[in-house]
Amino acid sequence: MIALDRRVRVALAATALILVGGAVGYVLGTGTGEDEPSTMEVNGRKALYWYDPMAPSQHFDKPGKSPFMDMQLVPKFADEAEAGGVAIDPARTQSLGLRTAVAKPGTLDSSLVASGIIEFNERDVSIVQARAAGFVQRTYGRAPGDVVAAGAPLADILVPEWAGAQTEFLAVRRTGDQPLIRAARQRLALLGMPHGIIASVERTGRVLNVVTVSTPRGGAIKSLGVRNGMTVSQGLTLAEVNGLGTVWLSAAVPESAAGLVRVGQGASVSLSAFPGESLAGRLTAILPSVQEASRTLTARIELPNRGGRLRPGMFATVSFAGDGRTVLLVPTEAVIRTGRRTLVMIALPGGRYQPAEVQVGREAGGQTEIIAGLALGERIITSGQFLIDSEASLSGIAARPLAAPAVQQRPAR
Repeated sequence: MIALDRRVRVALAATALILVGGAVGYVLGTGTGEDEPSTMEVNGRKALYWYDPMAPSQHFDKPGKSPFMDMQLVPKFADEAEAGGVAIDPARTQSLGLRTAVAKPGTLDSSLVASGIIEFNERDVSIVQARAAGFVQRTYGRAPGDVVAAGAPLADILVPEWAGAQTEFLAVRRTGDQPLIRAARQRLALLGMPHGIIASVERTGRVLNVVTVSTPRGGAIKSLGVRNGMTVSQGLTLAEVNGLGTVWLSAAVPESAAGLVRVGQGASVSLSAFPGESLAGRLTAILPSVQEASRTLTARIELPNRGGRLRPGMFATVSFAGDGRTVLLVPTEAVIRTGRRTLVMIALPGGRYQPAEVQVGREAGGQTEIIAGLALGERIITSGQFLIDSEASLSGIAARPLAAPAVQQRPAR
């Protein structure tokens, strides 16, 4: 009985060694594709290796069943590797309804339409200040928002300090001493007296210590800080006047379209207030910050305001002209976006197809700009390319990288 148990254990151990040896032999026989595969013939064609279509990166040096799936390995023939790409049967190609197009030069419709608001030209602002301390004797009924002409009076201010200085100047003038007269006149100017008042005092011989403050330019009064009877100090801002000869149009350009606008670009402006009219302007500035809420940047267009018709706050629509650059274009439907990269399917001679990685740019009118990865004249698939891309993936066909030189092809006639 003991001898029988010993014979059973020996038999079981021998069986285990046979199974382990068989498994090791299978692994050594199949390989992982790291070594250079041998070339074998299948039906008169040279096979480089066999692969599982569900795991094309793993190569085997002989046929058999896949260790990953319950299916036969597929041979990769040498003539297929030399030709490049994946071959599709012509009958199958016709049933798929494949359509092709040629990469060709063209221009994209890169015009951009944005909305905007008319605003004051902040470069055309004048500040009216008191040249000396005094008292407001009279105002001229102005109010913020009034449109005034250049030289329009704002207020009469009594300046007591000027009376004494002018009296001294007249006394010195009667002496006839020219150096003293020049020094006295210079003192009047340093006290802030306008040249017109100094000339009037010298001409009439009378003291003028009331000055009329007026606007240095025409425009709209944005702020007014002078009232009848108030006391003013030297340097106090009495009014702020904004010119209306030109206005700004602040257009809201989407962040995604920031590359379509540039300083100096022409713009066509239409306003709902003047239907049927179009104003020509030019982009003078693009503000450096982006509005966080709307994700837009502000493009500033300067417009002439003949007759003062353009009023701040008006709504306008602006169309930016395109740059007219010639670029390489393909139909947008031909582009395959995987999320990790962008591909197109190139139609090679002999009914073969190869995926190629491309870098795309702008899109407009059903056309996409190709920045890199494709050459002028190369023919690509525009319909059914997803099925061919799947076939190439199953066949282990690698996409042509961006760094690889593109093949120059002549467009088909």
